[in-house]
Amino acid sequence: MNGALAEPEHGMTAGHDVGRGLEAVFKPRSIALIGASDDPTKIGGRPLQFLQRYGYAGAVYPVNRKGGTVQSLPAYASVAELPETPDLAVVTAPPESVPEAIRACAARGVRAAVVISSGFSEMGAAGQALQQQIGDIARASGMRIVGPNCLGAIGVHEKSIATFSVALEAGFPAAGAVGIVSQSGNLGSYAMRVAAERGAGISRLLTTGNECDVDIADAIAALALDDVSSVILCCMETCRDGPRLVRALALAREAGKPVVVLKVGVSDAGSAAAASHTGALAGSDAVFDVVLRNGGAIRVPSIEQLIEVGLAISVVGVPRAPRGGRVAVLTASGGFGVLLADAASAQGLTLAPLQEATRARILAAVPFASPANPVDMTAQVSSRPELLAEVLDAVAADDSCDALLLQSANAFNMPRLRDVFLAALRRLREAHPARTLLVCSRAPREVAQQLHALGFPTVEGLDAACATLAALVQLGRQAGARPAAAPAPAAAAPLDARAFADEASAKAVLAAAGLPVLREATAATRAAALAAAQDIGFPVVLKIVSPDIAHKTEVGGVVVGVRTPAQLEAEYDALLARVTQNAPQARITGVLVAQMAPQGTELILGTKKDPVFGPMVMVGLGGIYAEVFQDVALQTAPVSEAQAEAMLRSLKTFPLLDGARGRAKADVAAAARAVASLSRFAAAHAHSVAEIDINPLVVLAQGQGAFALDALLVPSPRSQETEHHV
Repeated sequence: MNGALAEPEHGMTAGHDVGRGLEAVFKPRSIALIGASDDPTKIGGRPLQFLQRYGYAGAVYPVNRKGGTVQSLPAYASVAELPETPDLAVVTAPPESVPEAIRACAARGVRAAVVISSGFSEMGAAGQALQQQIGDIARASGMRIVGPNCLGAIGVHEKSIATFSVALEAGFPAAGAVGIVSQSGNLGSYAMRVAAERGAGISRLLTTGNECDVDIADAIAALALDDVSSVILCCMETCRDGPRLVRALALAREAGKPVVVLKVGVSDAGSAAAASHTGALAGSDAVFDVVLRNGGAIRVPSIEQLIEVGLAISVVGVPRAPRGGRVAVLTASGGFGVLLADAASAQGLTLAPLQEATRARILAAVPFASPANPVDMTAQVSSRPELLAEVLDAVAADDSCDALLLQSANAFNMPRLRDVFLAALRRLREAHPARTLLVCSRAPREVAQQLHALGFPTVEGLDAACATLAALVQLGRQAGARPAAAPAPAAAAPLDARAFADEASAKAVLAAAGLPVLREATAATRAAALAAAQDIGFPVVLKIVSPDIAHKTEVGGVVVGVRTPAQLEAEYDALLARVTQNAPQARITGVLVAQMAPQGTELILGTKKDPVFGPMVMVGLGGIYAEVFQDVALQTAPVSEAQAEAMLRSLKTFPLLDGARGRAKADVAAAARAVASLSRFAAAHAHSVAEIDINPLVVLAQGQGAFALDALLVPSPRSQETEHHV
């Protein structure tokens, strides 16, 4: 993961300590319950009830001002009176009592606390002040605090329960390797319950709530470092600290633990009015996409898919994940085959033709089969398991496909057919231990568990099955692939305030940073404009220069193709008249006379400083249609020239640069150099530049370069408050 990132909030840093200290939450040797209730139906009573019901082996100490006993255990009036220092404190006391309880825990040396109590920042200024107090105690003492206003945490293997979740009332999840972290308590507990019902073994649940100390990055990092978690499911509403999240994702990737993320809430920042085209195109949700992808995470659109993908990864494992998206579909129904072909295509998967030898083996086993892909095995395979095994083996042996998808509407629900299919799949696993096969079927839980034990994940719906398989393909492609990071440049001195004044000033600054521009000059009079044009050479372009006009074409402030002195004089006067009429309040500082660019392909190029993740660089189809087509590639800044070229090649409109329909190939290398140069500039000036807009960047024919024809620099709020001079 590369890029200059925003300064962390609330005292956090992007250091190596992300995720530290949370073993005390998952593996405590003893637990204190502050605010414990004798009533097991109350929030203060449920954690104690669960600890006793499910057999937590450590010591449990109820803390209640009244003393006595709580749910048959001796209670203590304060943390100071406990017979030993507990590793973990679970706090359910009233909000106004929580700071005092946390101070007592810190004084006693408690390693971590889970604050379930609500009534903090979610309740306004008074609650925020209480939350600030407990966050300050955490930072001063080194004690880790989860919450407040959270559902709590569970260490499933240790039966460490610091939650009041009703999900535990019906039973305790089986121990396994799927860890779940969530800012939302209900989303996290729901994911745990449904995943467990689907047969997943759970390792940890951690809900972070208001995040006065432990945040979602801590949660991911803790599971990346955890010895019993191998898959991390994450429900994320926001990110308060970009560098910490980047570091947490890197830790998970280094540990070989896939992170599947459900990011809820799509910001409307992308549709808000912005000074530049870049600001309108680079919305914060797109930034999350980039950050998660760079970090090796798999993003999913729904809670259902989060669970399905997490379960499938836990069943398949990273080493067996397919490295490509060529899929062979096998079914006993031609109709289901067509539906699956459509669903697979919608997920970016391809149904590659099978080899001739494979088709011959299928027909030799089942003469009435359709050996194309999808493979229609017909109902004959239901009566003779050796035929099904032969067809499966033939397709699995074909290296023209990367994964298999086996669909059956009824077989796994009928004892005789179920045994036929299970026998064939056992033979397949023995013969092809590394092959990925996903079963699309509504299989009973006990049958699904047998399939999972063989390494075959099960998904009921057709669309869901193809989406899950596409996620496994993404995982396989990312495995071992580490993107080369561009070195982050040193922070540059703040720009002179005049750099933000107008197009000419912006282009001068960018040209010094390596952005290619054409010859131009600013004229304050008609005579000066004529002299500039004669020096540059006709034809020229005239543009209004004003600090108050961001989009010149919208006020008639651009004239192209000025070829003679007489035409220049006439167009100069007409230009000023139009702009004065269309933007009467705008300050006009002159007219820019610029060399007219040759014909080429227009791109939009720009950067925007995300408030969490720092500068982002964007490139896409340019000119007046930039916001219409929304065909852009986004990346964290800085990027290398190779990364910049990859961004260009990812565009749907890249064929326009690559010689589509007889067009001359464009100078992609020059465009990539411009993207990389701009990204370095944005990263170096992250503290003073909020946005940069180059529209268009005209890309000429191969070997002839690329030139920025217009530019806009937008200062950061800090720069606007205080003028900086180099």
